[in-house]
Amino acid sequence: MIDIEIAENAGFCFGVRRAVEMAEGAAAKNGRVYTLGELIHNEAVVEDLQKKGVCAVNCVEEADGETLIIRSHGVPKSVKERAETLCKAVLDATCPFVAKIHGVVSGLSADGAVMVLGDKDHPEVIGIMGNSVCRAYAVKSCGEIEELYKEGTIGAEEKTALVVQTTFDRERFLEISRWIRERYPRVEIYDTICSATVQRQESARELAKRAALMVVVGGKSSSNTRRLAEICREYTKTVFASSAEDMPWQAVRSLPADCVVGITAGASTPGYIIKEVHERMNEEIKTTNENEEDFASLLEQDQSFTRLYTGKRVKATIVSVSKKEAVVEVGAKQTGYIVREELTNDPNAEVEDVVKPGDVIDAIVIKVDDNVGTVALSKKRVDAALGLEKLQAVKDANETIEGTVAQVVKGGVIVIYENTRVFIPGSHTGVPRGGKLEDLVKKPVKFKIIEVSNERGGRVVGSIRLANKEVRDAAKAKFWETIKVGDKFEGEVRSIENYGVFVDIGAVDGLVHTADLTWNRVGHPKDIVKVGDKITVIVKSFDPEKKRVSLSAKDPEDNPWNKFVSEYKKGDVIKATIVSITEFGAFAQIIPGVDGLIHISQISTERVANIASVLSVGQEVEVKIIEIDEERERVSLSIKALAEDNAEAEETEE
Repeated sequence: MIDIEIAENAGFCFGVRRAVEMAEGAAAKNGRVYTLGELIHNEAVVEDLQKKGVCAVNCVEEADGETLIIRSHGVPKSVKERAETLCKAVLDATCPFVAKIHGVVSGLSADGAVMVLGDKDHPEVIGIMGNSVCRAYAVKSCGEIEELYKEGTIGAEEKTALVVQTTFDRERFLEISRWIRERYPRVEIYDTICSATVQRQESARELAKRAALMVVVGGKSSSNTRRLAEICREYTKTVFASSAEDMPWQAVRSLPADCVVGITAGASTPGYIIKEVHERMNEEIKTTNENEEDFASLLEQDQSFTRLYTGKRVKATIVSVSKKEAVVEVGAKQTGYIVREELTNDPNAEVEDVVKPGDVIDAIVIKVDDNVGTVALSKKRVDAALGLEKLQAVKDANETIEGTVAQVVKGGVIVIYENTRVFIPGSHTGVPRGGKLEDLVKKPVKFKIIEVSNERGGRVVGSIRLANKEVRDAAKAKFWETIKVGDKFEGEVRSIENYGVFVDIGAVDGLVHTADLTWNRVGHPKDIVKVGDKITVIVKSFDPEKKRVSLSAKDPEDNPWNKFVSEYKKGDVIKATIVSITEFGAFAQIIPGVDGLIHISQISTERVANIASVLSVGQEVEVKIIEIDEERERVSLSIKALAEDNAEAEETEE
């Protein structure tokens, strides 16, 4: 029996979990926040965060002055300072272990040097070097350290320290540390490897020593996950997968009956992905071991019946058909017949659907009764043998074929393809967990062949899910090749979030932020649309690499800004209604769809400590337009300027 073990300490570490929770909390509070780079190296988590309003940007400026989260890897000091200057709020999700290293390098002597042991292109190493008060050099081997000293980049007597990337391999660090102490004893070495990393690597190493197969789960861009895979490969066969969808399940199906399969995961892999891989692995092993359909019985029957005629294959001509059987001529004294069950593997097919009088078919003798002068034959067994060869060719060519679902069996469904039975495991039917496989019966389906085996009388395994994925991938590829800003789609609302709605536009889902649902002010997206609504949307922007599409449901022809700029100008005195109050000012509606900001400094000629004590939502006020930013479609209003104008007018009259 195959035993599945999950390594201790697999998955999310404290620092990553803290960063994710911080980002989710900020998004729930603010509606939309930004992270400087992807928060963690895991595509599934990043995509999930995006749906919750956490968007990754490449630089501080792209955050557009909104709330910015510094990811768990940390950033250079200069980047953090720029963020604090340009953004209204900066949340520091730097891992405490990484922050500890920042403290070390910022406290070193300014006239010395520090070596950072790790990947020079990794954001954590870049952040560490950017917090150092002295010269900093990224190194990853004894050879690179030796080169720094030989070239005089670092002096032999110079004050020098060494810190190490938190996810660096423990054994390599110890080897390099011993070498440094022998060659350059003046170097001060700081062991800054995360303790969780050490425990995760040791657990994986010990499990790999016992396992026939190790499965390492995590993002392909995660350095600590890649290192786990390297460690496991030193001891056993190892596969690296980002999710259950990405797993090469054939590696599991080919395992011996009694062995251990180990699962470990990187620090950026959430528990639900590990759980999904574990559950799918149990399902694959169970499906392989179970006798969903006794394919071996066909071979056993052939062998038992062919003891008389050794399973002789003959050409048979159909003489007549009935509901139960077909009578055939085989060129012998006996009358031949093929019962419906031996004509086809499809339990729903009628005899007349399969053969007609005059048809010549290949058949195999399965029983002779000399007492009554009859011979029983089988057509489906010949078809099965030929089908295996054809389906092997289909598999080799990675073709998609079509068949009809005949029945539900234990663990999945049976599809009939040209009279050959193909088993589709439940996980490959495309039916969601908990769904009814019975809904597929008698329906045509397209599928891929993923396994053809001559063992147990012939076994063919297919996947509807992979065929569907190929179709979706092709549609997505075409979508990304042809999409352009301004494209219009008729879409369907798939889900509603606090920050906007996701709309199915065919190949992909696009996001319509709350502000882009209508030209008017919106309290919550559910006040405008509901799931299932059909809406017209326009492409605002898209990112083919990140597979993101930003949409707008606003009709440009109805843009209230056009009406505003045609009727109002800077210096106009108007009446406006307060619609919201913030810490830095109040927003007032000028016309439906256009609000102006009354900054706290423009509310009164006197200092205002509490805006709510002066203004209230719903209050109508007289204001002066002091600035119109047509490019950004923003209006600045002032009550103070109006008061100052009135005061000047009174002085002039006096």
